[in-house]
Amino acid sequence: MKTQQFANLPTTIIGIVLAILVAIGLNSFIIINPGQAGVISILGKATDGALLEGIHLKPPFISVIDVYDLTVQKFEVPAESSTKDLQNLSARFAINFRLDPMQVVEVRRKQGTLENIVSKIIAPQTQEAFKIAAARRTVEEAITKRSELKEDFDSTLGDRLVKYGIIVLDTSVVDLAFSPEFARAVEEKQIAEQRAQRAVYVAREAEQEAQADINRAKGRAEAQRLLAETLKAQGGQLVLQKEAIEAWKSGGAHMPNVLVMGENSQGSVPFIFNLGKLQNQP
Repeated sequence: MKTQQFANLPTTIIGIVLAILVAIGLNSFIIINPGQAGVISILGKATDGALLEGIHLKPPFISVIDVYDLTVQKFEVPAESSTKDLQNLSARFAINFRLDPMQVVEVRRKQGTLENIVSKIIAPQTQEAFKIAAARRTVEEAITKRSELKEDFDSTLGDRLVKYGIIVLDTSVVDLAFSPEFARAVEEKQIAEQRAQRAVYVAREAEQEAQADINRAKGRAEAQRLLAETLKAQGGQLVLQKEAIEAWKSGGAHMPNVLVMGENSQGSVPFIFNLGKLQNQP
C-alpha cells in the first residue's frame, strides 16, 4: 500500500507544479483593449509608463492593473456665479472630455478613479471657470451674448483641466437661469419698451393727422384763391350762375317755372322763381 502511495507521489507533484505554472502564466500578462490604458502598481506603487492596447507582461501575484477608459466621457455639472452687475446666475454644463493617455499614470497617482476625477477635479474647476466667465459681463449680456460666455468658459476650463491630464473636447450649456428679481426686471423693461413704442406710434399718428389737416386747409385756401381770381376775370359771373344752378340741382328741388333775370341780366346771378307756388295761392 505504501509502495503504491510513493509511486503516485511524483504524479501529484507534477500536477501541483503544472497548476502553479499555469497560475503564474495567467497572472504574468494582461490584454489592454482599444480605447483603454492601464497602469501597473507593484506592491502598491504605480510604475512609470502607461500600458496601451495590446498584450503586456506583468509581475504575477504582486502587481495590480488599473484600467482607464480613454473614450469620450460625458458628465453634467452644475455651476453658480455672480455677474458683473451682481446678479445671481446659475447654469448646468454638459462636459465632454477624455483622459490623456500619456498622463494616465499621474491621474492614477493623484486622482485615482474616474469618480474622483469628476467630483474632485472637473466639478470644482467647472465652477471656477463659470465664475470667471460670468464676472466679465452683466446678466443681460450673459443671456443675449450666450455664445461669447460659452467661449470664455470653454477656454478657461480647458486651460485648467489640461494640467490634470483631462482633455476637454466640447461643452454645452444645458440650462441657464437667473434670479426671480431679474426676471421681473426684464418683464417690466419689456412692458416699458412696449409702452414707449406705443407712445411714439400715437405721436407720429397725431403728427400725420395734423399735417393732413394743414394740407387740406392749404388746398381749400388755394381753391378759394383760384375762385377769386376767376371771378375777377372776365366771365366770372358765369361761374356764379353755374354754381347757383348746381346748388339748386343738388338740393333736389322741382324745375322752376320761370328764371327771372334782372334788368342788367348779363353777368348777374339768375333769380330762381317757382311760379307754381304762386298759382296755388288763393
